[in-house]
Amino acid sequence: MGSIVIPIPDGDQGFTHDIKQEKKFQASLSSTISFVQKNKDEIRKVIHAIKVGIALVLVSLVYFVDTFYKEVGDDNAMWAIMTVVVIFEFHAGATLSKGLYRGAGTVVGGGLGSLAAILGQLVGGIGNPVVVGVSLFIFGGAATYVRLNPNIKKKYDYGVMISILTFNLVSVSGLGGESVIEIARERFLMIVLGFAICICISFFVFPMWASDELHDSTASKFEGLASSIEGCVEKYFNEKENQSARPIASFKGCISVLNSKAKDESLLKFAKWEPPHGKFGLSHPWEKYQKIGETLRELAATILSLEGSVNSPGESLQALKESIKEPCEAAGSSLTRALREIGESIMKTRRCQPGASIAPTLKVARQELSQAMSPFKLGKLDNAEGFAIACFVFTLMGVVEKLEDLSKEVEELGELAGFLQD
Repeated sequence: MGSIVIPIPDGDQGFTHDIKQEKKFQASLSSTISFVQKNKDEIRKVIHAIKVGIALVLVSLVYFVDTFYKEVGDDNAMWAIMTVVVIFEFHAGATLSKGLYRGAGTVVGGGLGSLAAILGQLVGGIGNPVVVGVSLFIFGGAATYVRLNPNIKKKYDYGVMISILTFNLVSVSGLGGESVIEIARERFLMIVLGFAICICISFFVFPMWASDELHDSTASKFEGLASSIEGCVEKYFNEKENQSARPIASFKGCISVLNSKAKDESLLKFAKWEPPHGKFGLSHPWEKYQKIGETLRELAATILSLEGSVNSPGESLQALKESIKEPCEAAGSSLTRALREIGESIMKTRRCQPGASIAPTLKVARQELSQAMSPFKLGKLDNAEGFAIACFVFTLMGVVEKLEDLSKEVEELGELAGFLQD
């Protein structure tokens, strides 16, 4: 009888194959995550563009529903599309605020425009255009004057502009003998339709929360300032090793913080409009983020003032620099550790306790700097270069003071926002 040989697969080979497949999957996942992180802003822009496109498609369906289209008409249906185009903003809070301002402006302008049109129709004849023209002049001029007020322009400029536009369109529509009330009602309904579509998509389809961006941006600034202090101290005491590369790199975090005021104010304004979501409750203390941002900018300016000391020549006092190197580096290490700890507490919405951890760290930094500026060392600072060294140390002391104020602000934020206790 012949024999039949049945091949048996090698178990080790199958196991090795599984490991290779797993490694390939992990490498692919890692590269995908890296790509998303590097192109996060671009991906968000693409998502927003898609959301706007979806909103335009949905609102355009008005033209395809015959019953609804015949009810509102061509001119009025266009208002829904216009609403989507003008109010759909990148952040959800911006969309909500702009939509509400548009609604309020439409109600005010449409209501007053209807009164002007009805009054003109009651007068009749040549008096109709006269009444409407006078109304346009009075309302348009008065609203424009109010709009020029700095406080009104900063907060309500869009709503006032919409009220002027709506007043003109509604009041002039009455000159043709049409039913002004009906026109105002249909246009308002179309605006509400466009607004509802924008809000639903903005809030429920990959929402872009200004509050999240403000929170994360504030927390990330601490790391930037900590890196600036590290680079500054390293450059100051190791300038022979690296003469040109460090100063530019080390102060990027400070410059970024100093240039962030306009963006922070915009995000803060939109965050106040957003509904409770995620880790942010109904009465989240957004004003505290503004105070923290101001203190961070003051701290960044103080750190940036160290640039003059870092770039000043001081070869003749290298020995004196070496004598204060150890305490200054220890103080710098304490400052960066405190900054990162505070930033991490904000990012993780945990209570920062200045008395338990931050205060001792800053106390150590102050003691180290006081040691660096002992009377013995101060007696050697009898020239301009020695004075530059003293300025460097005293500026670091100023950083300690600013950081103490900052830790108190963050502690108050944790208390008001109800952050969890470590």
